[in-house]
Amino acid sequence: MARRCELTGTGVLTGNNVSHAQNKSRRRFLPNLCDVTLASEKLGRGFKLRVAAKALRSVDHVGGLDVYLLKARDEKLSDKALKIKRDLKKAMAA
Repeated sequence: MARRCELTGTGVLTGNNVSHAQNKSRRRFLPNLCDVTLASEKLGRGFKLRVAAKALRSVDHVGGLDVYLLKARDEKLSDKALKIKRDLKKAMAA
């Protein structure tokens, strides 16, 4: 399972651990991923997604999953999130 947020595309970053003596060793900065079920009001169901905690706050801030997905750029979304976005657009058109 990839360590990547399905909504923002946030992934693993790399850097250095630096000791007091300035010794450097490589390390990884992992995103704070949470397995959550987000509800879509328009589609009337929930979707299980692996999302970063920061993305959860963003979804809450803009007013829910539907609004967030419609505003999000397609390049950042996972295949699963893109499918939800397409279904949302179909539901809104109908």
